[in-house]
Amino acid sequence: MATITTVYKGGMLFESKVGRHTVLIDVPPDMGGSDRAPTPPHYFVVSLGSCVAAFIATYCQQAGIDARDLSVDVSFDKAENPTRLVNLKVTVRLPHADCQARKQALLRVAQHCPVHETIDTLEDVAIEILDRRELAAVPA
Repeated sequence: MATITTVYKGGMLFESKVGRHTVLIDVPPDMGGSDRAPTPPHYFVVSLGSCVAAFIATYCQQAGIDARDLSVDVSFDKAENPTRLVNLKVTVRLPHADCQARKQALLRVAQHCPVHETIDTLEDVAIEILDRRELAAVPA
């Protein structure tokens, strides 16, 4: 199982280590953030858009479809009670391609990126809270 660790840096700024990379995360101003980095929901949307883009670009290379200037927009709304993202819409633009005959295949490819598949099939996210006493009992 892969693990990515996020550490609180103070002042509502967080840092995640992703392999050799470091990603900063801030929260909205109403939660004490200062616009120093994207928010967690924005990274979620970025993950979806970039995953779709990567899968579409790979398919285009294999199928001989011109993917120059490929872009993917992900639009969304924010809902309350519970707070969540809704109405996610992914728009793929292939400005140099004529892909009418391959639209259904491209759609299937986009839907099979791991982020979309996860969203589409997510059953549950387990959350566990460990305090100092419990952490002391966990072998290092």
